[in-house]
Amino acid sequence: MSMTWEEIKTEQPTVMAILKRSIDKNRLAHAYVFEGRRGSGKKKAAFLIIQYLFCLDKDTNGPCGKCRDCKRIQHGNHPDVMLVEREGTTIKKAQVESLQKEFTYRGMEPGLKVYVVNEADKMTASAANSLLKFLEEPESPTLALLLTENIHSMLDTIVSRSQKVTFAPPSLEKRTAMYEEQGISSAASSLLARLPDQWGGEELSEKKEWIVHGRSLVIQLLEEVHHRPQQTLLTLQEKWLPHFKDREELDIGLDLLLFWYRDILAVKQGQEDLAYPDQIKKLEQGALQMSETVISQRVQWILHAKRRLRANVNAQLLMEHLLLRLQEGS
Repeated sequence: MSMTWEEIKTEQPTVMAILKRSIDKNRLAHAYVFEGRRGSGKKKAAFLIIQYLFCLDKDTNGPCGKCRDCKRIQHGNHPDVMLVEREGTTIKKAQVESLQKEFTYRGMEPGLKVYVVNEADKMTASAANSLLKFLEEPESPTLALLLTENIHSMLDTIVSRSQKVTFAPPSLEKRTAMYEEQGISSAASSLLARLPDQWGGEELSEKKEWIVHGRSLVIQLLEEVHHRPQQTLLTLQEKWLPHFKDREELDIGLDLLLFWYRDILAVKQGQEDLAYPDQIKKLEQGALQMSETVISQRVQWILHAKRRLRANVNAQLLMEHLLLRLQEGS
């Protein structure tokens, strides 16, 4: 476990203070849903809290990290702690049933039993219903920690029977570094850090290439919007629409356009945290050519296009209209 109690307490002070106070006063709920963006430390916090519960030498600063129970939890071999991870793309009913059987067997020994379900929103419907019954009828004193980046995809009855704990999102800098550590270029990482969590999920290698190509199309399309307007609709037809094929992908494409103009505004205001850090010369050129009012207007046009996209407007007509507006005054 790479993150210490002090580090997670610094990043998530409210969450850790609430949970520690509940443990100290013996008022823990029987189930918690830890929700928050990727990189917010949910899983690390869960296992540090479990260490604190079982630690033989804990103090006001958290678990010791050195006793027998702390080390067993850290290495994943504590008899009263179980972790459930998805197999393939989902968590299956058989996994939940296996957890129940194991806990029924271990319940013969006194003491608290704890299980962590990582990516709890990935449970199949049958797995979720099986877990719901387990939440309602545990065989022994049991604590459930359910971790998710998408609480809205979880069974409502599970969420309603648990106490929700919301983790603050990690900084853009931390999210960018998280992707860079996975071997992704800084250019692609700076965009992935700004996109919804599912765009950095299990198909990250495929999405990485898709994002890299998408950002190249954004740079090309905006170059044409401002300098070669007669080429714009051809690029839209031959390159943009074939790449951003469905509404979800087109919404991401509009986000990439949005980030470009926000970068121009950031450069104009002397800020350095950019989505396109390797395009600084073009961004500076845009900042010189456009007033803040003009840039803000273009941001609003893109946001309006995103709203219209959700209303099932034809994608090609939507983009043609947006590009014509972006060309105004170029």
